[in-house]
Amino acid sequence: MDLREAFRGRARAEGFDRVGFTAAQGEPIWTDRLNDFLDLGHHGEMAWMATRKAERADPQTLWPQARTAIVLTLNYGPASDPMEGLTRKGQGLISCYAQGDDYHDIIKPKLKRLGHWLYEQSGANVKVFVDTAPVMEKPLAERAGLGWQGKHTNLVSRDLGSWTFLGVILTELALPSDAPETDHCGSCRACLDICPTRAFPKPYQLDARRCISYLTIEHHGPIPRNLRTAMGNRIYGCDDCLAVCPWNKFAERAHEARLHARAEQMAPRLADLVQLEDQDFRQVFARSPIKRIGRDRFVRNVLIATGNSGDAEMIPAALARLRDPSGLVRGAAVWALSQLMGPQDFAASADEHEPAEADPDVQAEWAQGRNAGGGTAGAA
Repeated sequence: MDLREAFRGRARAEGFDRVGFTAAQGEPIWTDRLNDFLDLGHHGEMAWMATRKAERADPQTLWPQARTAIVLTLNYGPASDPMEGLTRKGQGLISCYAQGDDYHDIIKPKLKRLGHWLYEQSGANVKVFVDTAPVMEKPLAERAGLGWQGKHTNLVSRDLGSWTFLGVILTELALPSDAPETDHCGSCRACLDICPTRAFPKPYQLDARRCISYLTIEHHGPIPRNLRTAMGNRIYGCDDCLAVCPWNKFAERAHEARLHARAEQMAPRLADLVQLEDQDFRQVFARSPIKRIGRDRFVRNVLIATGNSGDAEMIPAALARLRDPSGLVRGAAVWALSQLMGPQDFAASADEHEPAEADPDVQAEWAQGRNAGGGTAGAA
């Protein structure tokens, strides 16, 4: 049997949906787009994108012996529309890809088994990657015929929609390439227009600094004040631009059971999450990709959602976080209180808590909250 077809069969047995083959080399347009992205500062705090940009733009810079890139997709389609959760203000909304087990822990062993099989069959060395190395998976996937990068910059498949994880195996074997996929977005702007923070300066271009996924996951400091309200109850990631893609009408629910949403992560109560201490956080998210951002950033996100909830009953929980060891958390708690309390109550809280606060970021939150006059939930 042809080695490529035999590999596809093994990949299907491992649970992958599609496999594509392409040359393990970059293209000048990839370098140009990456340089534009970096020059505009759209990568934000993700400095690793700049420090290894040469390797990112060309797999053969990363590994000169590589001849073929084998790209694999794994569907993680949700069971229901993820945007339905936006109306439940008292519950946190977690991106559907993170509602089950960590995809790295699922995909990497599968790739290793496939790589080992390929090595046994051919004697050629392999390297496997799952979103943790400077490899441009999406352009490779497009050239391998698995989909195209849509206007939201994510991969879109004609039969899997936007819900796909990608894995890459580089091999020393020179294997025939599959035909590349072409762009099928047409005149559609659904993904661009739905973005609550206007993170797309133009089609096919993302400013990560305004993206809720970046803000809740990659960004380490306080969330920019002008973007907090738009976050709503999103506490880890954002699915809006993916969820509205018309090609999702062909998508199916993930067949890998470990990617199915756990009940406790589909609609977690903000009132519970805001109380998490470090040990609790580690226990709750032990198998989840959420664990990598750490407790402080996660509770920061929860407090932003708490402020956006408009629920005055959450005031005691936010007040309790004013004593948190983390200045990042304390600052987010101040903002939440500024949204939930009436002007007089917020001013009284400031008089009680602000003088002992030495963190300049937290002091700035108190000052801006005073200037804004507090919110309206407490007054109501």
